[in-house]
Amino acid sequence: MKLDKEGFGLLELHAHLQYAVDLELWTIPFYMSAMYSIKDKNTQAYQLIRSIVNQEMLHLQCAANIANAFGLSPKINVPVYEGTKVPHLDFSLDPQELVKQYEPYTAEIGPLDEEHINAMCLIELPEYDTQLKSHAQNAMVFCDTPTEYGTIGAFYQALLHGVALHKDQIRGGLKQVDFFAPFYRNMPNLTVTGSKDIGLSQVQLLINLITDQGEGFSAKEECVPKVFQNTADDPQPAQDHFAKFNEIKTCKDDRPETFQGGGADDSGLQGILIEQFAELTQVFQAMFNGENPKQFFPIMASVGASIRNCWQNGVTPSFSESTTQEEK
Repeated sequence: MKLDKEGFGLLELHAHLQYAVDLELWTIPFYMSAMYSIKDKNTQAYQLIRSIVNQEMLHLQCAANIANAFGLSPKINVPVYEGTKVPHLDFSLDPQELVKQYEPYTAEIGPLDEEHINAMCLIELPEYDTQLKSHAQNAMVFCDTPTEYGTIGAFYQALLHGVALHKDQIRGGLKQVDFFAPFYRNMPNLTVTGSKDIGLSQVQLLINLITDQGEGFSAKEECVPKVFQNTADDPQPAQDHFAKFNEIKTCKDDRPETFQGGGADDSGLQGILIEQFAELTQVFQAMFNGENPKQFFPIMASVGASIRNCWQNGVTPSFSESTTQEEK
């Protein structure tokens, strides 16, 4: 397979680094909304999704740290949730015998139901031994750099190739953020502190953390390697995201009771959530620009409380004005 540097230049690498930030950020409200729709917070499903949400925030941090190490200040864009579109993932590229197991699905905000569980499984779908199919193989030539991939694993495989090609661009210690070290005692570090070869090994470690926690990367991996396991508060630290979501899907008879949205928002609850989420994105942007905002955890908690408040009042959570207008 031809992989040339000219086809995957620094501009293409920067584009893929921004794609990683976009994708990781997109999952957070999507997963949080399903989680907070569960009435009983003590259920296994709630606890499993909570552990995944926490790791998606870690993945966003990792993606931003890698971007900054390559001189790209990532932009925090408010995600869009419509139809079946997940940023930079195209499930038609996957083996359809696998995809059919998780249909129908939706990429719109909603409660923990079959369509949203299916979407979560597809987002974290492992490549297994199929790896990159014909479309992705052609795209990997990079003379026509792709913007969509069948799986998160395929996307990060391309990114691994790109970062190795441009390792001389790595500058360690640039705008690095670390909120999660106390939860990952086995990790050497969660930031990029070195340059060139040392920096590359740190970047590769962070990418492997994202993929091994998420979709497990390969069916040959029985569990998440210990170096990537949460050592503090994960109820099943050895399970990857796909395994956790698939567990929820297969336990239909034990699925938790959920709130249902779709009602009229007479009290402005969606507007409150939209404002709070906009504030959260500003905090993320400041963090990844090298600032040290003190209000991250209080704002994160307020966003969660507002999502819950929407569900309890029969209103579907919304994270942007455009989505609210479409619902009306």
